[in-house]
Amino acid sequence: MNYFANDLTSLHDLLVKKEISATDLTKETLATIKEREQKVDAFLSVDEEGALKQAAEVDEAGVDATNVLSGIPLGIKDNIVTKGLKTTAASKILENFDPIYDATVIEKLKAAKAITIGKTNMDEFAMGGSTENSAFKLTKNAWDQTKVPGGSSGGSAAAVASGEVVASLGSDTGGSIRQPASFNGIVGVKPTYGRVSRYGLIAFASSLDQIGPFTRSVRDNATLLNAISGADPRDFTSSKREVPDFTQGIDGGVKGMRIAVPKEYLGEGVAADIKKAVKNAITVFEKLGATVDEVSLPHSKYGVPVYYIIASSEASSNLQRFDGIRYGHRAQNVKNLEDVYVKSRSEGFGDEVKRRIMLGTFSLSAGTYDAFFKKAAQVRTLICQDFARVFAEYDLILGPTTPTTAFGIGEDIKDPVTMYMNDILTIPVNLAGLPGMSLPAGYSKGLPIGLQLIANQFDEKTMYRAGYAFEQETEFHKQAPTIGGQN
Repeated sequence: MNYFANDLTSLHDLLVKKEISATDLTKETLATIKEREQKVDAFLSVDEEGALKQAAEVDEAGVDATNVLSGIPLGIKDNIVTKGLKTTAASKILENFDPIYDATVIEKLKAAKAITIGKTNMDEFAMGGSTENSAFKLTKNAWDQTKVPGGSSGGSAAAVASGEVVASLGSDTGGSIRQPASFNGIVGVKPTYGRVSRYGLIAFASSLDQIGPFTRSVRDNATLLNAISGADPRDFTSSKREVPDFTQGIDGGVKGMRIAVPKEYLGEGVAADIKKAVKNAITVFEKLGATVDEVSLPHSKYGVPVYYIIASSEASSNLQRFDGIRYGHRAQNVKNLEDVYVKSRSEGFGDEVKRRIMLGTFSLSAGTYDAFFKKAAQVRTLICQDFARVFAEYDLILGPTTPTTAFGIGEDIKDPVTMYMNDILTIPVNLAGLPGMSLPAGYSKGLPIGLQLIANQFDEKTMYRAGYAFEQETEFHKQAPTIGGQN
């Protein structure tokens, strides 16, 4: 199945007209994954038997002509729990965890008759920006297999970019959807905090985590977000606000739209080719009738330290439950209860997870709480206020998704600070609970460059409208990578 030539709408039309069946589509998808996995390693597990069973049920009941996702195989990040399908969060401590329930987003996809084809690789517990922190395998960039796919949702991004699946789900805590979308030349959206239920998402940082879609096109992305959004009584942080149809009015254009470009997003540390691509994008938006002005987000420079204190503090709390007692990895040859805790966690967690647990525990300690966690929470408020001031006058914020294109495998993994700074442009969006999108905006030395669009809370429709207008005016989304395509 050539997912470079087909989108959700065209596949849906083929299914409705019975030119292909859901079983045919699933078999072809499984064959494509088998062929391309040798190069990309995007999946931790492929549920061949389960996927074919789901497809047969769709065929028997008939493809739902009113539902674009009916019969479509999708990849799911391995920190989203799936009943009867192993969910590991790419960690040894959950190596054999078989969930007894589905995450809310999986329930919604099943209700839409979408097919879960398998679970994608990621940084352990979503902690990382390159998918090099997985306990099980190393995923490669679809465009250059010597480069990282980004993280933590690198497997979900690489699976879509390499044409293994037409769409997938990831999660974004500090840029973990937008950064790998940028590195792989596809569309990735982190919705407004609360837009999508987090029930069944293995928690990293509860005030920041959000599930979102990866696709090859903006319209496909809006379609998938439609399916997974909405209030959930099992997640008290999910919003009761009515969910609009994100595809409605997507072709409305940007004429009269006011777009802000923060000067801090094009400052020191952002590569020259990235700046050039963003400036070219600004020209496109102006040509389409938008007004683009430079603004300032003065506190965004503190985003990285604020994020790593808050996220690590929440992680140290959330990961207490993984103790080797109830489920997950349990150490052998232990002498007492304390031995079970210490050895199970020492053996089960990787270095990056341990690093963040230690940082978070330190930040929450009695002697350091005021100096670190409390101060970080105060600066987070200032970052939110910066965004609020800009959105009082502008419809969108525009800038690069990442300061560079994809870096080499092994290049930054030994230097945590350098790795953390790769998220400097995406982190503020999570701290403020805003929606953000990355979409292809150019190429440098054969590697994709991502453009980031940021909207006000619950204004994904404006973000999709602008993204769609840019996509229709450019050819970047039509490029295919080395895996499965012709680059």
